[in-house]
Amino acid sequence: MKNKVLKVGFLGGVGEIGKNMTFVEYANDIIIIDCGLTFPSQEMPGVDLVIPDVSYLVSNKQKIRGLFLTHGHEDHIGAVPYFLRDLGVPINVYGTKMTLALLETRIKEFGVSNYRLNQVKPRDEINAGVFRVEFINVNHSISGSCALSITTPVGVIVHSGDFKIDLTPINDRLMDITRLSEIGKRGCLLLMCESTNVERAGYTMSESVVGTTLERLFSENLKRRLIIATFSSNVQRLQQIINISAKFRRKVALLGRSLVKVVDVAAKIGELSVPKNVLIDVDKIKNYPDKEIVVISTGSQGEPMSALTRMAGDDNSQISIGENDTIIISASPIPGNERSIYQVINNLYKKGAEVVYDSIEKIHVSGHACQEELKILHSILKPKFFIPVHGEYRHLKKHAKLAAEMGLKDHQMIIAEIGDTVLVTPKTIKKGDRIPAGSRFVDGYNIDDSTSATVRDRRRLAEEGLIVVLLTVSAESGEILQRPDVIARGVTLGDEQMEDVKEIIEKVVCSFDLKSQGDLGEVKKKIRSSVRNYLNKRSKNNPMILPLITEL
Repeated sequence: MKNKVLKVGFLGGVGEIGKNMTFVEYANDIIIIDCGLTFPSQEMPGVDLVIPDVSYLVSNKQKIRGLFLTHGHEDHIGAVPYFLRDLGVPINVYGTKMTLALLETRIKEFGVSNYRLNQVKPRDEINAGVFRVEFINVNHSISGSCALSITTPVGVIVHSGDFKIDLTPINDRLMDITRLSEIGKRGCLLLMCESTNVERAGYTMSESVVGTTLERLFSENLKRRLIIATFSSNVQRLQQIINISAKFRRKVALLGRSLVKVVDVAAKIGELSVPKNVLIDVDKIKNYPDKEIVVISTGSQGEPMSALTRMAGDDNSQISIGENDTIIISASPIPGNERSIYQVINNLYKKGAEVVYDSIEKIHVSGHACQEELKILHSILKPKFFIPVHGEYRHLKKHAKLAAEMGLKDHQMIIAEIGDTVLVTPKTIKKGDRIPAGSRFVDGYNIDDSTSATVRDRRRLAEEGLIVVLLTVSAESGEILQRPDVIARGVTLGDEQMEDVKEIIEKVVCSFDLKSQGDLGEVKKKIRSSVRNYLNKRSKNNPMILPLITEL
């Protein structure tokens, strides 16, 4: 190619936390980095998951040379099954043992077969078209996490994935600073680095700190039942809980479908070591005294249907919370979840339980790098260009400021948004044309591309309510055969208002010649507008109005 230009495109993970998906394109070759999802906000009623719009990749599917996964968290692999279904052509997927094991359990639920899973180890290199991709071990809150070094025709680019620098990791696998330093000495053209904890000064605490706290809490609660809620994907945390439980001669029961699945997968591939006779079925805990039981549960974020939330609400048939329970919430609230989790904590206290959580004990550490760790990565790679990723806009902006403190100039950095492309040459970096991008909404296994309108309707139903008008007219004469039936849901209509609404409907219908009216659409439209105007004037309500006219 005469003019060497590399295109980097962002389909998710910039300007937001989650839904991470980036692609790198050169001439006729594309590789994809991660394919994640995020969870809906309270403003998205009825939506189960939010995934990236992949229409650009589908329209260029003949160029795709592989999907490279940095680690097995849902915000990095959760959208892969949907992407495979949309893509419709075979694709090679690369990831570490833990990442692929978790991914495969998700893909099997979809029944797609257009993929080949390729297991890699740190320092393995994969040729994919004009690209050569190397996996580099990093520390994170899940095993098998890697950064990616991608050799391209214009230079080497590095994607950090999610990482922190942990000098005492539970699995003894240190972040491969040596390899990253070698890349930096040879020359790093572009660094894409995560920004989640850029607002936090200092260093992220080691995962081993949690183990020390847990062991102390076990010794302080020798006669009490322990219930520990944590992220199901944090295998290192699960390993510590299981090891300490075995040390204190407690049996461990798992509560939560995702938790059972992760433990099963991690144990099968050797990423989790479970001593013999420690795990028991949750239905068997009643056969043991409280002091011999530890329950590991999902629900550390106060999710409505999670095990911990249901226990707190007396809606769990297997466990009832009592005064001899100590609940340990080994997680920090994800921004936006604070209200839900604190409501769960309040409900647990009401039941007489003791609750230990992040703001009162060192019971959780982040898997993401703080400022000093980010500075270390910048200093050893010494990138010529920089794009902050994996963060809301404020995170990206602060990370760019940190990079400036490390010596980069404004013209060497770009803050990207979803749908942006960035064009990179050996000497320049600039924004290119925008591409189709955004969010797609998942309801069950289905993707509704019109869900932006659907969500608006659902939100309106939740906020304003629904009025259904049932009307029967004569097909021959067009006369009303009986008074309209008005059903109100989520909106209060007094007797007087109800009578007024019925009279308005009758007047509207009588104003039309239904006998000659071939299409009743105009009649329904007039009913909606007339009833809406009345309610808006009387009560400021603006419910959804659904007229149903039956001709007999």
